Amino acid sequence: MPRQSTYQTKASPEKTPRRDPTAAGQRDAAVNRIASHNYFLLEKFECGLVLTGTEVKSVRGGKTNLRDSYGLVKDGELWLLNCHISPYEHGSYSNHAALRTRKLLMHKDEIRKLIGKTQAKGLTLIPTRMYFKNGKVKVEIALAKGKQLWDKRETERRRTADKEAREAIARGRKG
Repeated sequence: MPRQSTYQTKASPEKTPRRDPTAAGQRDAAVNRIASHNYFLLEKFECGLVLTGTEVKSVRGGKTNLRDSYGLVKDGELWLLNCHISPYEHGSYSNHAALRTRKLLMHKDEIRKLIGKTQAKGLTLIPTRMYFKNGKVKVEIALAKGKQLWDKRETERRRTADKEAREAIARGRKG
């Protein structure tokens, strides 16, 4: 006759692996800060990005620069040009080229919408940030219109005035 066990097993403690905040999706892998200075960002879209393995590892390491990059619609497909992803330091002969053209993934109806707006109104596609979402690399692309020099000055004046107003309110609350 088999013996029955009378002891209870302890629940295993919660696993708390120390993951990189970028890979976990808590922090952006790359941000294009200059985009809001040089362009009016009208509408933002989330796109997937086709990458090789060494590119994903470099993005996880934060070796990405979106500063001079832009999006282009060609033959019904969306492409990301001039996005610099540094070669992976532990990569071998099969490492990627840093400035290669990468394909962006979006639904066809969204791409058609972008085609109409970029061709008719003279707008452009600018990547604003790159981040991880559920283990996949995503790029936020903004439909943007270029700013003139006087637009940049006006934005700076407005920002300074808002900052001074906030500081004055804070001083009024303290004293």
